[in-house]
Amino acid sequence: MVTATETKKVQIEIFRQDTPESTPYWEKFEVNYRPNMNVISALMEIRQNPVNADGKATTPVAWDMSCLEEVCGACSMVINGKPRQSCSALIDQLTQPIQLAPMRTFPVVRDLQVDRTRMFDSLKKVKAWVPIDGSYDLGEGPRMPERKRQWAYELSKCMTCGVCLEACPNVNSGASFMGPAPLSQVRLFNAHPTGSMNKDERLNAIMGDGGLANCGNAQNCVVACPKGIPLTTSIAALNRDTTVQMFKNFFGSDHMVD
Repeated sequence: MVTATETKKVQIEIFRQDTPESTPYWEKFEVNYRPNMNVISALMEIRQNPVNADGKATTPVAWDMSCLEEVCGACSMVINGKPRQSCSALIDQLTQPIQLAPMRTFPVVRDLQVDRTRMFDSLKKVKAWVPIDGSYDLGEGPRMPERKRQWAYELSKCMTCGVCLEACPNVNSGASFMGPAPLSQVRLFNAHPTGSMNKDERLNAIMGDGGLANCGNAQNCVVACPKGIPLTTSIAALNRDTTVQMFKNFFGSDHMVD
């Protein structure tokens, strides 16, 4: 006897693109429903048996994934018009047909796979790391006050998924704005006792083209962020910090006090 669960189908429409230069197109698929399925598991079913809804053999769908625990940020895509992680997108909570498309803020490599180099280049520009002089053991670093540690930890949850950049209307191929994620990382690493040694460099990096001035305060980013990071709060704090930095640059840091 065939149960209802075994006969139930999941309808999926995927916006595909064979190469970065080729014309994109929609392709429909059907996969067997299972309880607790997420979008990734449905894509795995399609990859295992690449046959579209018309019964025609097709190429396996390309997408990125890694941890499957909403930690790595690799599986970002647009699901039913909303940028999010496909590993945490449950089939039972989505309206069918489920439409999957790549994030258009980034160049498409193939199908749902995109090139997020733009975001990583911005992180390099703002030196989103704590520099260490030498590879030897330096011992314990300076302690961070608990109150500061608590809000800094929230910023450290960023997994460079790119969802906030996709949601931001000011981040596109025709604009140089680096987006909310790299800006928030400036605030995070400037708050670190050791990272603050490069505070001036990071602030100067976001005071030029593509930095804070290009933010239109749409606030889409903080709504879209899957980790609930207070991105707009970081941007507001950086506006204050860059104003101070501007005066330090003009008058000379020797005459200014933080």
